[in-house]
Amino acid sequence: MTPTRRRRLILVLGILAGVGIAGALALTAFQKNVMFFFDPSAVAAGEVKQGQRFRLGGMVSKGSVQRVPGTLEVHFTVTDFKHELPVTYTGILPDLFREGQGVVAHGRLNENGVFVADEVLAKHDENYMPPEVAHSLKKNEQPAAREGS
Repeated sequence: MTPTRRRRLILVLGILAGVGIAGALALTAFQKNVMFFFDPSAVAAGEVKQGQRFRLGGMVSKGSVQRVPGTLEVHFTVTDFKHELPVTYTGILPDLFREGQGVVAHGRLNENGVFVADEVLAKHDENYMPPEVAHSLKKNEQPAAREGS
């Protein structure tokens, strides 16, 4: 092999190695930042590991919202009309948050099986529901959910 070809081969192999390492680092960073969506039935089925961050979606159960006096802590239940999951959140809730409405919460399960939310999102008008929540509720065939969505 001539010295010129040898230098080109080393250069090409170096470039390929660099691209491979950059791709591996990008995939690792992406995997750490991915947050999957689950409904209460999937959580009840054990599809979520304790401590894993995920998005929980469903409807806020009627009569389930309880506020802790003197704090911003709120406890409520999210349902997909098959299973319910208790949620706790400390912070200011969106203006459109209320019982019987669709909600998506970001957070993780604690050791007691309670979803501890870092962020709560409510639907933004009367005609919109997050697609994941609508699909989950439609899958469970609840007539009241379709009337409100």
